[in-house]
Amino acid sequence: MDQEGGSTSYDQRVNWRCYYKNLLLLSYQSFGVVYGDLSTSPLYVYKSAYSGRLNQYQDEETVFGMFSLIFWTLTIIPLLKYVFIVLSADDNGEGGTFALYSLLCRHAKFSLLPNQQAADEELSTYYRNGTRSVIHSPLKRFLEKHKRLRTCLLLIVLFGACMVIGDGVLTPAISVLSSISGVQVRTKNFHDGEVAIVSCFVLVGLFALQRRGTQRVAFMFAPIVIIWLLCIGIIGLYNVIHWNHRIYLALSPLYVVKFFKKTGKDGWISLGGILLSITGTEAMFADLGHFTSASIRVAFISVIYPCLVLQYMGQAAFISRNFSEITTSFYESIPQPVFWPVFVVATLAAIVASQAVISATFSIIKQCHALGCFPRVKIVHTSRWIYGQVYIPEINWILMVLCLAVTIGFRDTTVIGNAYGIACMTVMFVTTWLMALVIIFVWQKNNLFALMFLLLFGSIEGVYLSSSLIKVPQGGWVPLALSFVFMVVMYVWHYGTRRKYLFDLQNKVSMKWILTLGPSLGIVRVPGIGLIYTELVTGVPAIFSHFITNLPAFHQVLVFVCVKSVPVPFVPPDERYLIGRIGPRSYRMYRCIVRHGYKDVQKDEENFENLLVLSIAKFIQMEAEETSSGSYDCSPEGRMAVIQTSDLSGTTLVMRDADQLAGDPNPTRSSKSETLQSLQSLYEQESPSVTRRRRVHFDLPDAEHIDPQLREELQALVEAKQAGVAYILGHSYIKARRTSSFTKKFFIDVAYSFLRKNCRGPSVALSIPHISLIEVGMIYYV
Repeated sequence: MDQEGGSTSYDQRVNWRCYYKNLLLLSYQSFGVVYGDLSTSPLYVYKSAYSGRLNQYQDEETVFGMFSLIFWTLTIIPLLKYVFIVLSADDNGEGGTFALYSLLCRHAKFSLLPNQQAADEELSTYYRNGTRSVIHSPLKRFLEKHKRLRTCLLLIVLFGACMVIGDGVLTPAISVLSSISGVQVRTKNFHDGEVAIVSCFVLVGLFALQRRGTQRVAFMFAPIVIIWLLCIGIIGLYNVIHWNHRIYLALSPLYVVKFFKKTGKDGWISLGGILLSITGTEAMFADLGHFTSASIRVAFISVIYPCLVLQYMGQAAFISRNFSEITTSFYESIPQPVFWPVFVVATLAAIVASQAVISATFSIIKQCHALGCFPRVKIVHTSRWIYGQVYIPEINWILMVLCLAVTIGFRDTTVIGNAYGIACMTVMFVTTWLMALVIIFVWQKNNLFALMFLLLFGSIEGVYLSSSLIKVPQGGWVPLALSFVFMVVMYVWHYGTRRKYLFDLQNKVSMKWILTLGPSLGIVRVPGIGLIYTELVTGVPAIFSHFITNLPAFHQVLVFVCVKSVPVPFVPPDERYLIGRIGPRSYRMYRCIVRHGYKDVQKDEENFENLLVLSIAKFIQMEAEETSSGSYDCSPEGRMAVIQTSDLSGTTLVMRDADQLAGDPNPTRSSKSETLQSLQSLYEQESPSVTRRRRVHFDLPDAEHIDPQLREELQALVEAKQAGVAYILGHSYIKARRTSSFTKKFFIDVAYSFLRKNCRGPSVALSIPHISLIEVGMIYYV
């Protein structure tokens, strides 16, 4: 017993040691991805805050009050709100506004997105802690009842996403421009125009490198940010000791009261610059999927928070003795012997901050695309190790052009800061409102707790946001204009896509009509498998009757394939495929629903055909077993079954490499181990590093115990696969009816039509091989 107790104690120590080792490793990695933007804020905060009429208050008490404001803002928003509360509201490890919206849609009927079904609720990741809890709340019933309120909720989430896209334009501009402007401190003949030109060259190089993916330079990010934080922390401590050690008195909130008593309205206007000290805070929650909440908390509390406080304290101590150097206070406060090394580190840190925000922009657009709110764009998975890192070429070059336009057009970090502050604070404000709903509907806490959260953080952020909004004429219009354009694009695409889906839903082909056609469907059935892509998860789309009318023959086996997005971040591979039957067995018609989460990367699944055949074969066998036991659903639609693609050993079919088949005189003599080996190699083929497409062959071994009807259906499936697979896609156009209003005609016939013609085609987005594609055109009048 003593030996067993000692062994258990040793295992626990080993487990705790591994846990802390991984925690410290993730904390180290988070510096380069999460905190680049937040850690570079000292470059421009005091300059932006002191712009305007506050510049006339050049006394120690005002500087102390400003530092006190920065200190308590850092303490209340990033530390109290995000580190201690918001990071706990993860969606299966994912964070961000879409994660909060996804949680709300799954725990209450808030979603406006089509293509949902009850089977999605069986996903292990659908509900928090894996179980559904019934919520009886008047507020919940009120929101579920009124569609306009749910529409407003979606628009608020999309508006927050658009502001994140605005961050992707403004962060590189202000970070790089602020770091390069440090040259002017030591080189007096270096003018603003030259700073803007050098910044543009740096920005072009930064965006040009995006296609290579961040994983190639990610190992450099964390050391750069850590060195930067240590530099600014040590310099801040030096300035406190050297210039004004009394600055520690400003840690008292009394100096905030004194600041507003003295400055009044001018102090309120300066909040638009002070809020820049917390820009990048949202990244702690948005990038949660790559790390853990514990690692982000450890990094912030142990390094980020103390280093930033020391830097802002030291810079305030310097300003209190050098009021004439406010506009360049950061670089002027650096001791001359270490100026150039710190300048180089500052420039590298600005690039890291820009890189992280650009990657986050790609991620947010991918999520919008997955939820049906953004046109189809090319999404490239750039990392084999870091899941979820993507690159979108079209968006990358759009961001670059906009970023260069902002840099050249303004050439002033104060004006860009006005725009930057509005974008960042809007995202935080949206997060606060969504968190209040999460506290009620997901955490199921008392409404009073949610109200306290909303009043505490919402009121503070509302004051900061109001201060930023008055600077709309001085550059603050930029994120609003960008958000308006992207919101229009998202709304038009979502509206057009939804109208098309509702048309399909309301005009489904009657199953009675299909049954009257007979097993031949009234046309010639030729060998092969036809994969008909549709957005419907139940029923047969209207375009199917168009296929039968226009195509002289159809395939022996038909599979209606629906690729759908589920409001969860990731769908486990074993729960991705739903297989079912349409019509009687003799019709050889099946349905396959492929489910993806909003953060899943839909890779080019070259072996999708083989996995589909094995999944259908397993479904046929499961159905036969249920029929023999008397529990089979005999309705025309039947039932949908989740097929675990990682374990298809239960199927009677044997799968082998075609190359091995050529040298085997008895191809039907094979074992299950060969099938498992081939299945394992199929998954290996899905690795981004392997591009060779494997050729496999299916066989149905001789076995007397197989039911004749089951053998006949499996044999038909094997013969159809050997004959070939064709992908059938409806090339549909939607047009507004003649009786529609002018607004509807403009949205459908002009705006949506323009987006559809200029985005990627559905066949490319679905990774359908062009050589096997059949497209049939059809016009929808909605």
